Amino acid sequence: MKAPRPKIGILDSGVGGLSVLKEIQHLLPQAELHYVGDSAWCPYGNKAPDLILERVITITDYLLDRGVEIIVIACNSATIHAVGALRATYPIPIVGMEPAVKPAAALTKTGVIGVLATEASLAGEKFHRLVNQHANGVRVITQPCPRFVELVEEGILCGPEADAAVKAALTPLAEADADVFVLGCTHYPFLRAAVEKQVPQGSQVVDTGPAVAKRVASLLSDDTDFSNTPPEIHIETTGDLQQLNLLLSKLLPGLDATTSVAKLP
Repeated sequence: MKAPRPKIGILDSGVGGLSVLKEIQHLLPQAELHYVGDSAWCPYGNKAPDLILERVITITDYLLDRGVEIIVIACNSATIHAVGALRATYPIPIVGMEPAVKPAAALTKTGVIGVLATEASLAGEKFHRLVNQHANGVRVITQPCPRFVELVEEGILCGPEADAAVKAALTPLAEADADVFVLGCTHYPFLRAAVEKQVPQGSQVVDTGPAVAKRVASLLSDDTDFSNTPPEIHIETTGDLQQLNLLLSKLLPGLDATTSVAKLP
């Protein structure tokens, strides 16, 4: 007997985690995905750890009430402050995010990598442990980019304002000879074109979304039944529904799935 298609829950501080949803939907086009963006509390990167944990637990409980069987914390800040508690509390797979330091360390030729991330991600013990484990002999330079999250939440993905913010973040990293740039927040891939336009020639830009999608796929049974199940995506927000609808046309253009959009009750 084939295993039924599972419901996959994805949560983030706002719309950034839609970059992860896109990767999961690309790898598992017949999946049923339920996304919650906590835009009323965005960004998480400058919030107290206890508040981040409280919000993540609240949204996780909401997703579980709707029958999800896998939770993806599509937010680096939320992963740092909540993934341990969630894994200790809930008897389902919990997939977290971490900046792609390990692949970046393997790719660098100059021995210097730049990590673009939120304040919470860079300050956490989890990040420092990641660097110690996977970047031995590599210089890791960090750069907080709070404006990046604001730009994506405002739908500003290109143009002079985005270019100026990207240039300000990249300049010190490029001057330090970084040749691999890590997008350490799920909002940042939506600014990837602006980043790639300004990194030094021959540099590489990496993020964690594709690896997370592969991890989610690995959790599914080999005999999961995707037959006769059209792709289905539910997107909810704690913020402004009109703003979410405006952003979706920019962040997920041409999405091939039956999609519902709603404000969290």
